[in-house]
Amino acid sequence: MSAVERPVEPAAAVRPAEPEPAADARRTPGEGGIWVFILADMTVFALMFGALVLLQADDPARYELGQDHLHVGVGVANTIVLLGSSLAVALAVRHARAGALVPARRLFSVAFGCALLFWALKLYEYTSLGGDGVSARENEFFLYYFSFTGVHLLHVTLGLAGLAGVVRLTRRPALSDHERSLVETGASYWHMVDLLWIVLFALLYLYG
Repeated sequence: MSAVERPVEPAAAVRPAEPEPAADARRTPGEGGIWVFILADMTVFALMFGALVLLQADDPARYELGQDHLHVGVGVANTIVLLGSSLAVALAVRHARAGALVPARRLFSVAFGCALLFWALKLYEYTSLGGDGVSARENEFFLYYFSFTGVHLLHVTLGLAGLAGVVRLTRRPALSDHERSLVETGASYWHMVDLLWIVLFALLYLYG
């Protein structure tokens, strides 16, 4: 009697190999150079933040007196405006990656409008402080306040240009991989602008 032959396992029963994770999930969003810029920029701002902390520690009374002249309501409004803009940008990038460029463009336009509103609110605060006789020559606190918020406002202005460019890109029928990367680059920069303001707001308006 011949040996019992083992049944051949059907091909369908062979366990398929695990799928490779999508390359997009492993890559850094945006152009590589933007992250070098963000790291360098945040390092400079970290030094600014440190200067504010040292100023408050050195002369808490003068620091508090300077804070009393600031318009906390305007600062809160600016913070809400930038948080809203960052949310719009995050949602817009998600739509852009999915190829839904019409909602992406609308959301980027909302972020652009928020940036304009931030600019207007900051200009109002500067004008109001000037009307109260406050200037960078008043004391060291206001020297830092006008210098640091002015540098941040410059970043907002650059962000406006970047958002305008992204809105123009999303007017196209479809985005190439490079164009999608440019959209992510603009979004990454804008999130940095938002983060820097949150820290500035906390230190200038609330800290102490």
